[in-house]
Amino acid sequence: MTRFVTPVGKNVRTGLAGQVYAQVKAEFGFVGELFTAVSPAPEVLAATWALLRESLLAGPSRRTDKEVIALGVSVANRCPFCVDAHTVFLHGMGEHALGEAIARGERPAEPRHALLLDWARRERAADLPVDQVGTALAFHFVNRMASALVGENLLPWGMDSSPFVRRAAGRAMSRTLRRRRVPGLSLTLIPRGCAPSWAEGSPVGPAYAALRAAATGEALSRTARQVVRAAVGEHDAGHPPPGNRWLEGPLAALPERERPATRLALLAALAPYLITEREVAAWPVTDAELVRLLAFGAFAAVEHVERAITPSRPGTAPAPSNATASP
Repeated sequence: MTRFVTPVGKNVRTGLAGQVYAQVKAEFGFVGELFTAVSPAPEVLAATWALLRESLLAGPSRRTDKEVIALGVSVANRCPFCVDAHTVFLHGMGEHALGEAIARGERPAEPRHALLLDWARRERAADLPVDQVGTALAFHFVNRMASALVGENLLPWGMDSSPFVRRAAGRAMSRTLRRRRVPGLSLTLIPRGCAPSWAEGSPVGPAYAALRAAATGEALSRTARQVVRAAVGEHDAGHPPPGNRWLEGPLAALPERERPATRLALLAALAPYLITEREVAAWPVTDAELVRLLAFGAFAAVEHVERAITPSRPGTAPAPSNATASP
């Protein structure tokens, strides 16, 4: 299912990738395609896992609320793989109608879930718990990396399109999904960096800092990185218009030699589902370098969203009613 790269084998037990795989297996029971897809760059793998774990899995808010956020972000980013995965997870939490309603584009019946879904899809500021903010930002990254490197289908032969199959898969994972996690266990896998102010005092902070450090875009010139960030700002980290004009305009300002890598970063940031073998072949590098470049593009979009939604920003709106952390 992985595209463009050769993953580190799921049975590897040594090195950083092996350490991450061991934690993922202990938490999930298996290593999913997202983690193998980014495994050629172990520092990206470790930081991706840390942010996902410390926000979605181990944070104090209700898991169902965070699954609504993850699913809402995934729908907005047009990531079929992630939409199916988190619909399955909501089934596993016993929220069968909720998961299928969101997947169909409907508004949840529960007001709290409806407000969280609106927030996740519209990217506006709100004073929400750190783990909910971290979940939204994690999935803006994960959606882009999954769309770039993993096929659309969660299960073989498109079986994930069936609500009955999704419900059965969720039931099989129910016990694992409901398990309480000890916060901070993934932080042993990542370097300690400067946590953002909105996440100080939470394990989400160092996890976010590690992903920021792993997605530096060192393969691009300073000018090329500025081009990518400017394009993300112009399109508000959303989907660009049809055609190639949005892509070719920014690239025209760069030397020819810099365009293939910058093109990939732009696509990763704004339209990762459009990446093809042709774009990848135009920039022949190692799998690790490709993952790191795509991570830079994806994280450029994450940073733009971060500026819009984090509660430390001026003009922050109040949290949606009843969206606070649960005991």
